[in-house]
Amino acid sequence: MSALPSLPLFSALLLTCLPLAALRAQTTAPPAPDTVPATAAGPDCRHPFGLNDNNERVYRLSDAGGKPAGELRMRVVSLSSEMNKKKTVETHKVLLKSGLYDAKSRLLNMQDLTISCRQDTSFIDGMSELKPESLRSFRDRKFVYAPVALAWPHQPQIGSVLPEGGSEVQVSSSVVDIAKVRSFARQRKVVSGPTPVTTPAGTFSCYKVESEHEDATQARKDMVMRTTYKVVDYYSPAVGIVKTEVYDKKGKLAQTRVLASINGGRKP
Repeated sequence: MSALPSLPLFSALLLTCLPLAALRAQTTAPPAPDTVPATAAGPDCRHPFGLNDNNERVYRLSDAGGKPAGELRMRVVSLSSEMNKKKTVETHKVLLKSGLYDAKSRLLNMQDLTISCRQDTSFIDGMSELKPESLRSFRDRKFVYAPVALAWPHQPQIGSVLPEGGSEVQVSSSVVDIAKVRSFARQRKVVSGPTPVTTPAGTFSCYKVESEHEDATQARKDMVMRTTYKVVDYYSPAVGIVKTEVYDKKGKLAQTRVLASINGGRKP
């Protein structure tokens, strides 16, 4: 694969996070709807990334020259929670309907994604890393998905390495395995922050997280087509991924995704 793939759908909330234990009461006046300062109260794990009923996030996509390349629209479908078997840890989940649109607002891909939160970490669905075009050549085949959620800590530490995440798809026919398709974010490292990042949706206190992304199609053990590229995410524990930059093999900026608006429901 030589061409740089499109932005992950949710590298999201990125699409691109919140504490479970002891939510701290906010003693100061709430921030303005379009601003989340570094001193804001910790995230509410019951509402990962501040997502709540009737909430919609819109991300604006741009190419290397800053020209509009489409939008990513993410709408909350439902919220739920569950306890583990020992009844000691509660996990809160948000089901999202995620749609990718081109510059003319034509739908390119629609999928369901799950954002969850437990204890001191939120998790973005590993399916958000899978590029729709990576499976287009396998029409009318059977797909078995194996996603690995991406962890986003509520209190990132500068220099810390975050676990890899993404998705693997086994492609097969009725009688034989055909290929494995993988999209993973690896070598994820918190490099700086928190610093203010301003977007059309407001100003947010963010950590800069760099990672290496790999897209691969393996037809057999000795035959793998692989593309790797650098991604920089600007992550707010209260809101999620605020801005994402994708760089090509030469280190040049290739794509950008920016949080453009937060619509409906309570603002984080």
